[in-house]
Amino acid sequence: MQNYLADEVDFSTVRRVLIIKLQHLGDVLLTTPVFSVLKHLYPGITVDALIYTETVPMLSGNPSVDIIHEVDRSWKKRGTLQLIKHERELLQQLKARKYDLVINFTDRLRAAWLTRFLNPRYSVSQKYSHKRGRWWMKSFTHLYSAPETPRHTVEIHLDALRRMGVLLLAADKKLSFAAGHEAELRINQLLADHHLKPLDYIVIHPTSRWMFKGWNHAGFAEVFRQLAVAGYKLVITSGPDKKEITYVEEILAKQNFEIINLAGKLTLKELGALIEKSSCFIGLDSIGMHMAAASGTPCIALFGPSDDKTWHPWQVRHEVITENYTCRPCKLDGCGGGKISECLQAIAPLRVVSAINNLLKAAG
Repeated sequence: MQNYLADEVDFSTVRRVLIIKLQHLGDVLLTTPVFSVLKHLYPGITVDALIYTETVPMLSGNPSVDIIHEVDRSWKKRGTLQLIKHERELLQQLKARKYDLVINFTDRLRAAWLTRFLNPRYSVSQKYSHKRGRWWMKSFTHLYSAPETPRHTVEIHLDALRRMGVLLLAADKKLSFAAGHEAELRINQLLADHHLKPLDYIVIHPTSRWMFKGWNHAGFAEVFRQLAVAGYKLVITSGPDKKEITYVEEILAKQNFEIINLAGKLTLKELGALIEKSSCFIGLDSIGMHMAAASGTPCIALFGPSDDKTWHPWQVRHEVITENYTCRPCKLDGCGGGKISECLQAIAPLRVVSAINNLLKAAG
């Protein structure tokens, strides 16, 4: 297909690419198709990443990612001199790579001044017109806009490549996540300890870093009960935060059937390995859901204030469960900012159980 883009990027002149994504875990994981597409279409180029330290597990071990540069947000806590030292070292590392192309996926001002400092031949970013002005616009050679109609975040990321003239008709857009050998060994041992086999259990991750995306104790407890009575083997997980662990403990407090509780006991890599070996994942709009999508594990995802059209499980069999509230997706931290989303609380447990049964039957 002929491309008539006047400022199309000549990738024959591109040797090294830096992708900037200074956001959260799921946001970083959703950039992985950009790395794999670039590596597939242009095998000779090097593709590096600049991300926050806590999100490194999302990209480490990925064969499409060459070098990961880290911004550690704890630098600020170590004093001004230490902050300056670390920032200077990072700039020197980046400058030494002599990037030909910078692809920015964050609205942070750091991305604009960093691109100016690196001075690549090409640079592309979303306009973020509602947040950034002329200085931002002048920091990049190529700009693109996200559509007003909802579109999945992966496609919006890939728009950066489209803007530069990259044709993606035959490209693989799947997410990718590498759990790694150590995580695989740990999960294999845990499964053996609990007499479980791959595809023999369901992972339920009832928490999120932002609990305004969360359902209620009674709803999850009833789902657990019905699934256990139906003979499903259940493994419960959560993040390491004490609030998440306590939330799981409160759900399980009155249960009188066997559930394997691994809440707060797994690394991100181990969580990914556990989910990959499961028959189904049940959870919220959270990193667990995105890791399930990356591993091809069927998903049941409960959505409230966040937009399922933008964040739903990507390219995997799934069912999104929502309630038909005219105000959703409001994208607020609970109704009125009160940290509780009524549209989520209104979801009936029977709908969740029915969706699980249907999804597993379809999987054979």
